[in-house]
Amino acid sequence: MDAMDRKILAELQYDGRLTVTELAARVQLSVSPCHRRLRDLERDGAIRGYRAVVDPAAVGLNFETLVFATLRWQGPDTVTAFEEAVTAIPHVLQAQRLFGEPDYLLRVATTDLAAFQQLYDHQLARLPGVQRLTSTLVMKQVVNDRPLPA
Repeated sequence: MDAMDRKILAELQYDGRLTVTELAARVQLSVSPCHRRLRDLERDGAIRGYRAVVDPAAVGLNFETLVFATLRWQGPDTVTAFEEAVTAIPHVLQAQRLFGEPDYLLRVATTDLAAFQQLYDHQLARLPGVQRLTSTLVMKQVVNDRPLPA
């Protein structure tokens, strides 16, 4: 990856709807080489996809919680079962496995406290291998969906 690839990625992180012509103009490259580089970045996995960034409040998801999960160690199957189950819960926006304790950090969005409590009681607390869950409420997003540094 060279400086031109990084410029292309930087532009697309700010506006993924750019046409190849617009992108080429912004990075000061002709259209054909820009298109070739773009295809290469997609093929090589540097660009994993394109999507719209939706405001959670606009779709009624006004309540965000960070949930820390500690597992009972019962072998590698415990981790696999937990991760598969977490992946199946649409309200879990992010799930990260951590070093040390806790084992996982989950970012969860629901409509309100009552909806979170329902999700907690009926899905999160019943995840395979869970020993302990600890939750904290998100007061305010300070940095969110920031593009990667160029």
